Amino acid sequence: MGLNFQRLLFVFIVQLLVVAGEFFKPFNVSYDGRAMIIDGKRRMLISGGIHYPRATPEMWPDLISKSKEGGVDVIETYVFWNGHEPVRGQYVFEGRYDLVKFVKQVAANGLYFFLRIGPYVCAEWNFGGFPVWLRDVPGIEFRTDNAPFKEEMERFVKKIVDLMREESLFSWQGGPIIMLQIENEYGNMESSYGSKGKDYMRWAAKMAVGLDAGVPWVMCKQVDAPENIIDTCNGYYCDGFKPNSNKKPIIWTEEWDGWYTCWGDSVPHRPAEDIAFAVARFFQRGGSFQNYYMYFGGTNFGRSAGGPNYITSYDYDAPLDEYGLLRQPK
Repeated sequence: MGLNFQRLLFVFIVQLLVVAGEFFKPFNVSYDGRAMIIDGKRRMLISGGIHYPRATPEMWPDLISKSKEGGVDVIETYVFWNGHEPVRGQYVFEGRYDLVKFVKQVAANGLYFFLRIGPYVCAEWNFGGFPVWLRDVPGIEFRTDNAPFKEEMERFVKKIVDLMREESLFSWQGGPIIMLQIENEYGNMESSYGSKGKDYMRWAAKMAVGLDAGVPWVMCKQVDAPENIIDTCNGYYCDGFKPNSNKKPIIWTEEWDGWYTCWGDSVPHRPAEDIAFAVARFFQRGGSFQNYYMYFGGTNFGRSAGGPNYITSYDYDAPLDEYGLLRQPK
């Protein structure tokens, strides 16, 4: 049996499973001060970051399969607002932006899913993931206690949560989604907005929880996150991190196994030995959930790369390189 035939057979089987609907027996997700609790059992979870628009749909099955073989329990991704709503009110959920298909393919492999809605994603994606038309909304001010911005943000976040619910993709529906994220690294800049920054953070948390997704929400790098939101760590090392409540588990949303590349700079590299030691120490000191950022970095297609001077490659020195090939020894 040739390798190409095996891959085609695998893709066909995955597509059959996707059509079949329910992937797991419905289960609940909760947490305590020790761990994430999946279907009543405390779990130590390894996650791998794969951003669906930074690959092509033809690559997704192979990337997911290789991630599973590499030992991950969960696939993590941002949600890219400017890709899904390039024109206000006109949504795109096809091609590289077919989020539902991506989630279902992850589920068909028996893996869980961590959906980071944001909607701000990161500096390495054009306009931080916000659609360009958003800046032309009258009176708008981004990521603060601003009514026009909050109205548009809530509409999009609700759109994504409702879509996942309609497709039965939350854990309690037999789907793979075990966790959601609202905002991204807002704690880095909250103080620059004064009291309006804290008001916005509290609003975002309350809005997200009010959507009744039925799974935990997190805010990364948000030391003042409300009691019902898990604050988490991003960084090269998070073994010393503690959340702001002893009722919350220790979660590492981004373990940076490399870095993005800028024009004229050297290509970043992080030794596998350093990563392995950091992960072992994180779990030794009480960690519950750790996500490799990235497991597959991929490509900033078209004009999606942010700035200044970020290149189209988002290889990230990840365990799977930009082309989806194994990078050893990572």
